[in-house]
Amino acid sequence: MASSASLMVLALLMASIAAIAEARAFFIFGDSLVDSGNNNYLETTARADSPPYGIDYPTGRPTGRFSNGLNIPDLIGKQIGLSESPLPYLSPDFNGKKLLLGANFASAGVGILNDTGVQFVNILRMYRQLELFEEYKRRLSGLVGTRQANRVVSQALVLITVGGNDFVNNYYLVPFSARSRQYSLPDYVRFLISEYRKLLMKLYKAGARRVLVTGTGPLGCVPAELAMRGNNGGCSQELQRAASLYNPQLVQMINGLNAKIGRDVFISANTQKMHNDFVSDPQAFGFTTSEIACCGQGPYNGLGLCTQLSNLCPNRDLYTFWDPFHPSEKANRLIVEQIMRGSNEYMNPTNLSTIIAFDSKM
Repeated sequence: MASSASLMVLALLMASIAAIAEARAFFIFGDSLVDSGNNNYLETTARADSPPYGIDYPTGRPTGRFSNGLNIPDLIGKQIGLSESPLPYLSPDFNGKKLLLGANFASAGVGILNDTGVQFVNILRMYRQLELFEEYKRRLSGLVGTRQANRVVSQALVLITVGGNDFVNNYYLVPFSARSRQYSLPDYVRFLISEYRKLLMKLYKAGARRVLVTGTGPLGCVPAELAMRGNNGGCSQELQRAASLYNPQLVQMINGLNAKIGRDVFISANTQKMHNDFVSDPQAFGFTTSEIACCGQGPYNGLGLCTQLSNLCPNRDLYTFWDPFHPSEKANRLIVEQIMRGSNEYMNPTNLSTIIAFDSKM
């Protein structure tokens, strides 16, 4: 017979599972903008597990987030009432009731296409992230039963951030890349959008019913591109053209999917416009620069990786970019503020706060 102490422990566990289940789970897919540490557990060069990454994180230590502090999933998680951020799926601590909070499947270096980021070798490509999501659902069913597991997934918020690497780490990675010989830029963008549509439909078929899809930022204006391709301090025109072709077609594709499904499953975030606001007038947001990275070396601190040997700014809040490619925590906060409460200029069909209020009445 079970002792009264063990029955009490079981009752407490079930009560805590019920309490967590009342909160909305959160699932994250994509690349380094949203990776919270999966690449720490993979043999890859695409990693952020050493200082000064994490210098402003609550622990002051690197976590695998490509940020000085919190990243976009951390900040959205707080806004939707999660007690803690969903763990990286590959974390050894990801078990038990942690599964009810959701999971982060994102992996730095990945793109929509499987041949994006080949130089990073062992990363969780998008098809693999979706396979791990199916594995997660089986694990969750074992914990709470299939019916409750399906409910957790269908009521969850899903964030997917992918696509930038398909330009930076594929089409434009080297002159005369395989993809640039195969496709003109407009044709490549159409190909990416058609492949992305397949990924989004797979998420829908896997049970996702509220999916936040972010566009690419102003790809040609990140410090890495200013250092490598910029002309006289201006953004790389070719990468800016890529972003301006890609982002409107992404919104169009998402609108088409919602129309086909008959409800607004997919919500698009115009992260290009959010970033462009900082780039065009950094001082309006309290930044001193939107061109120079806080951590790096070379022109604009845009060359190579952010390491302990890099230049490091003393006040990260004055910089739009933390490293040559990734926003600072402060920039992430401003982006999430627009995701939560932004106008239709930024969010389509509407912002996340409005969606959450609507869902809570259902």
